Amino acid sequence: MSAEKRERIRESDLSGLKSLDRLMPLLERLRPVGCARDRAGNRQLFFDGYCALVLLYLFNPIVSSLRALVQASELKKVQRKLGCSRASLGSLSEAARVFDPELLREIVGELVEQVPSLSRDARLNDLAHELTAVDGSILAALPQITQASFLQKKRGPAADGWRLHTHFEILRGVPVKVTLTDARNRGDSNETAVLRRSLEPDRCYVTDRGYEQFALFNAILDVGSSYVCRIRNNHLEHFAAEETRPLCEAARAAGVLQDAVGKLGSTKSKRIEHPHHRVRIVRVRAEVHPKRGGRRRKSATQDILLATSLLDVPPEIIGLIYRNRWLIELFFRFFKHVLGCRHLLSQHPQGIEIQTYCAIIACLLIALVTGRKPTLRTYEMLCYYFIGLADEDELLGHLNRLRPHDA
Repeated sequence: MSAEKRERIRESDLSGLKSLDRLMPLLERLRPVGCARDRAGNRQLFFDGYCALVLLYLFNPIVSSLRALVQASELKKVQRKLGCSRASLGSLSEAARVFDPELLREIVGELVEQVPSLSRDARLNDLAHELTAVDGSILAALPQITQASFLQKKRGPAADGWRLHTHFEILRGVPVKVTLTDARNRGDSNETAVLRRSLEPDRCYVTDRGYEQFALFNAILDVGSSYVCRIRNNHLEHFAAEETRPLCEAARAAGVLQDAVGKLGSTKSKRIEHPHHRVRIVRVRAEVHPKRGGRRRKSATQDILLATSLLDVPPEIIGLIYRNRWLIELFFRFFKHVLGCRHLLSQHPQGIEIQTYCAIIACLLIALVTGRKPTLRTYEMLCYYFIGLADEDELLGHLNRLRPHDA
């Protein structure tokens, strides 16, 4: 059987079209975008149709390439549901350079407002700032493609791709902002520099050790936000405790080993900007999962050192906030492995951003449909649904059987 026959797509192979019904009215505002140079008035692929086709690709693993997307666009059911005509390979390739991905942020913002808080722990709902996990993930690209773009092969393997700097709202369980840079993590693409450029007020930024920078801590407070950041354990050597707080029973039960407030940073270095505020250090005992490869850890537990500007929040809640940071890792896994974003439909920066924002929209639609954060079993059921092994009734049946504390 030829490759062309194996890729032949039928209407019965496609799923997720019904999920796009609530989205199409939001996409209508994109139709005039990129039409200024179409003086002849013969454009057939518009921005709203292109986004709908990208979403179709994300919801259907059987659509695995641009050519497969062209074939799917020939189906009458797809044309009727998405309001678009057949798209050619050339028009899909051109779309990445013509349409502005920034306009999709507006739609993401509107969908985010519709997603309720899905927090398992009511104590997190009482915080003054919106819990926002921040991290980056690399999308690998083919060396021959990146060599032809602004990245150079000689810069090393980490440069052969793109980095997605992502803001993820923990309580809602959805991504809210993504910034695309090259994968070098230096200069303007450094994760701390990218976060400083995108800071917003009234957020509590939850970060890992890659964001450990005193100047960043100051910038976060300057915009009216707060932070919880894991820092290296050797920072205890440069921490001058002004107040050591006693630990209550709840804190000890949660594995809190130390709670102190003071000044952070070595007094010997005058070139490094130090925190201009009192910093709280919460040391927590945490379980370390064994690695499957690479260098092995010596023990099954280790202390995690958290620096935060939250001075009045119970220490066990500080630990709980940081533990919820793993949700952004689950999103990256879902983004790459379930939604198929390990494969890029375009290598142009604008095209990658459009695909990324469409993936965020897909995640928001899933959150709105399910109304809860997925457990591992729910994650698997969604995988079965997207590849066509489970139908919509079976997915809804699984969601209805979940216990309340799984939500």
